[in-house]
Amino acid sequence: MDYTASQSGFRQQPNMRLRNSSVDGSDGSQLFEDTSGTGNPPAGPQAAGFPAQSILSDPMSNLAMAYGSSLASQGREMVDKNLDRFIPISKLKYYFAVDTVYVGKKLGLLVFPYMHENWEVSYQQDTPVAPRFDVNAPDLYIPTMGFITYVLVAGLALGTQNRFSPELLGVQASSALVWLIMEVLAVLLSLYLVTVNTDLTTIDLLAFSGYKYVGMIVGIVAGLMFGKPAYYLSLLWCCAAIFVFMIRTLRLKLLSEAAAEGRLVRGARNQLRMYLTMSIAAAQPIFMYWLTYHLIR
Repeated sequence: MDYTASQSGFRQQPNMRLRNSSVDGSDGSQLFEDTSGTGNPPAGPQAAGFPAQSILSDPMSNLAMAYGSSLASQGREMVDKNLDRFIPISKLKYYFAVDTVYVGKKLGLLVFPYMHENWEVSYQQDTPVAPRFDVNAPDLYIPTMGFITYVLVAGLALGTQNRFSPELLGVQASSALVWLIMEVLAVLLSLYLVTVNTDLTTIDLLAFSGYKYVGMIVGIVAGLMFGKPAYYLSLLWCCAAIFVFMIRTLRLKLLSEAAAEGRLVRGARNQLRMYLTMSIAAAQPIFMYWLTYHLIR
């Protein structure tokens, strides 16, 4: 009996220790902490106190964004206005509104301007008509194509003389472009110094200055086909033609209304405008000879 009692006591003593150890969990013998409770804060921006919508819903942020967009729009308008003042990009489409009939008539006018009588540009509701409707309107198609053709013809002339190289052709093109830009800048400076009130824009000056490439091409082609005497004769004719063309075109732009109507020009200011018109016209033959004489040998 005693043995049995001792057996039962032996069996129950471990059970009591296990039960006591499971209830008493406050001691430091526990290995892992229970984190399954809901008391821990969630991780992320919201736990740090920065809700996702706080920046967008902040009135000060919205005000700063509106102010920044307003400054950007004002800056863009200022840049467009100043750029359009010197180079009216928005009007480029007007200067390329040409057709085959206009190009043929304009080329004939540049080579034979002596028989042309009416040099005034036509207007429709205070706006000049497109070049394809008026041969007197300036365009950029002929100057652009003339410059490209001039470079190609110059390369052909250099090739016939065994002097062609890509570097030399690049120098030829860049020098012609630099002289054109310098000419336009000089005319703009002269107009500013003389204080001429005119509707001429920078693109108009580019167009008028680029018309000389037509005569240069004619002179080079004539020199390649028939020799140096033909070059001088054809270039002389084209120089006289471009001089007459520039005088009769620019006098309507630079001179007073009295000069445009053919009356006598009086006054020191009109004298300066006349000298400026003649100087611009006289500069065209000089550039034509300077850019072509070394291509014919």
